[in-house]
Amino acid sequence: MFRCMLVRSSSSAKQSLLRRNLSSGSVPERKVAILGAAGGIGQPLALLMKLNPLVSSLSLYDIANTPGVAADVGHINTRSEVVGYMGDDNLAKALEGADLVIIPAGVPRKPGMTRDDLFNINAGIVKNLCSAIAKYCPHALVNMISNPVNSTVPIAAEIFKKAGMYDEKKLFGVTTLDVVRAKTFYAGKANVPVAEVNVPVIGGHAGVTILPLFSQATPQANLSGDVLTALTKRTQDGGTEVVEAKAGKGSATLSMAYAGALFADACLKGLNGAPDVVECSYVQSTITELPFFASKVRLGKNGVEEVLDLGPLSDFEKEGLEALKPELKSSIEKGVKFANQ
Repeated sequence: MFRCMLVRSSSSAKQSLLRRNLSSGSVPERKVAILGAAGGIGQPLALLMKLNPLVSSLSLYDIANTPGVAADVGHINTRSEVVGYMGDDNLAKALEGADLVIIPAGVPRKPGMTRDDLFNINAGIVKNLCSAIAKYCPHALVNMISNPVNSTVPIAAEIFKKAGMYDEKKLFGVTTLDVVRAKTFYAGKANVPVAEVNVPVIGGHAGVTILPLFSQATPQANLSGDVLTALTKRTQDGGTEVVEAKAGKGSATLSMAYAGALFADACLKGLNGAPDVVECSYVQSTITELPFFASKVRLGKNGVEEVLDLGPLSDFEKEGLEALKPELKSSIEKGVKFANQ
């Protein structure tokens, strides 16, 4: 099924790219680095990026087990060359020349854990990795998956500022899984084909900070207020649903890898000049009073080309927006404070 989706999602981009690159006869060379490539998200993400025809070089980095993952994925008969790098000494080589860096590194959630419980461990990991990105591939787009995203993106921004190379257009918090879940849950209740569904999700990437805008969903369905409230709650609690279903054996790794691959593909299409690439992402923003906020973003050759307006909200969504702001503000401040300790 994913292969069918890949063919669908990449075929039109491939055709337009090929048309634009007839003189050179090839799609642009693009190096993608995955930091945390041997983990629960990293391994399926490495597989999905190996299937992406826009990737010419796939660099897999982790503190352990990366040579095995690289050898395994490297046998797949697709375009990209795969190299595995293990340990701090090899981080520079993993990053040099990268156009896109995806960071799923860190520890996963366990039952009873909130995303904030993960904070100190994952914040430290992100801080170190971003210091290396600033040094070895300062112009790469950075896709942050490591939780809590509401805090790790501000941490990354502060680290890049300290290094004197912060470009707010190139730093993204990956909130695509919230969109993927909202589409799936909405399609089920609206009884419409999920492939045709679109639902913007704004705010942040944890609990009540996740706000799906079902009033803007397409195709529109006449769902009751109670159903929309339940859909919103289920989207917000999607991560917890998976953690509990796995009964202590993990968190949302496969769906997160899929969502990460979708967003990375959108970033690569933007870099290559494809028109009208719009995805939701958690970025530096002025559309609310908060310095970082997830909303629809137009992607292009420089990363963020435009942060789009929120559009019309229902009364329920307006209440949700005001309710999420204090928690999101607190998470941002926590990240900034950690980075500057």
